[in-house]
Amino acid sequence: MEWVNALLQGTLLGGLYALFAAGLSLIFGVMRLVNIAHGDLIVLGAYLGLSVTTVLGFHPMLALIVVVPAMAIFGYVLQRGILNQTLGKDILPPLLVTFGLSVIIQNALLETYSADPQKMNAGALETASVSLGGLSVGVLPVLTFAIAIAVIATLQWIFYRTALGRAFRATSDNQEIAQLMGLNRRHIFGLAMALALAVTAIAGIMLGIRTSFDPSIGGGRLIFGFEAVIIGGLGNLWGTLVGGVILGVAQTIGAKIDPGWQLLAGHLTFLVILAVKPNGLFPRISE
Repeated sequence: MEWVNALLQGTLLGGLYALFAAGLSLIFGVMRLVNIAHGDLIVLGAYLGLSVTTVLGFHPMLALIVVVPAMAIFGYVLQRGILNQTLGKDILPPLLVTFGLSVIIQNALLETYSADPQKMNAGALETASVSLGGLSVGVLPVLTFAIAIAVIATLQWIFYRTALGRAFRATSDNQEIAQLMGLNRRHIFGLAMALALAVTAIAGIMLGIRTSFDPSIGGGRLIFGFEAVIIGGLGNLWGTLVGGVILGVAQTIGAKIDPGWQLLAGHLTFLVILAVKPNGLFPRISE
C-alpha cells in the first residue's frame, strides 16, 4: 500500500510539474523560444499572489482573478517590447536576454520581499483530505492535478480549434508566409507569451499554496519544467502532462527508497528517457 501511495502522490505531483511546463511547451511550439527566465516568472506569479492576498485579503485561489490578467499583460508587453527583437535564426540572443531577465527578476524580488521564505495561507484547503481505498489523499494535490488537466485541455482547444490557434500554428510553421497572409507575427508572438504567462501565473499560485518559496528557487522550477517538456515531447501539450507525471512518480519512488534520492531519481529518469527517445515520448506531429 505504501508503494501505491507513492505512485499516487507522484502522479498528483506531476500535475504541478505539468503546470510549470505548459507555458514552456506553448512558447517553444509557437516561436521556438527557450525562456531561461520561465522559472523566475513562476516565482514572480507566486509573489504577486502573495501581495494580492496580503493587501486585498483575498483567498489565494481568488487571487488568480488579479494575478492571471496581470501576468498575461506583462507577457504581452515583454514579448512586444523586448523578446521580439531577439528572435531570428540565431538562438543565442533570446537565451542571453532571458537569462538577463532571470537575474533582474531575482534581484527585484530580493529587494522587494527579502530572501526570507514566504508561503500563502489557503486555510483548510492545505490540510483537507479524502479517503480513497485506504489511502488519504490531499484535496490540494488533487485540485492542482485537475487544474493542470483543465489548463492543458484549454490550451489544446485554443491551439487546434480556434482562429488564434490557427494563427499560432501558421506563424510557427512559416513566419514569412503567415506575414504575407496578413498575420502580424509580432502580435501573434505577444499573444502567445501572454497566454503562456497566464498559465505561469496559475503555476505560481499553486506553488505558493503548496510549499514555501523565495526569490532563488526559480532555477529549480525551470529544470522541472524543462524535464517534463522534453520527456513528453517538445511542443506536445498532453505529452507535457505525461512528462510531469513521469517526473513526479520518479521523484516519489526515489524518495521512498531513500529520501536523498528524490531529485536524483527524477534527473536519472529524465536522462534515461532522453537517451532512448531524444525527441521525447510523444514528439509533436502535424494534425
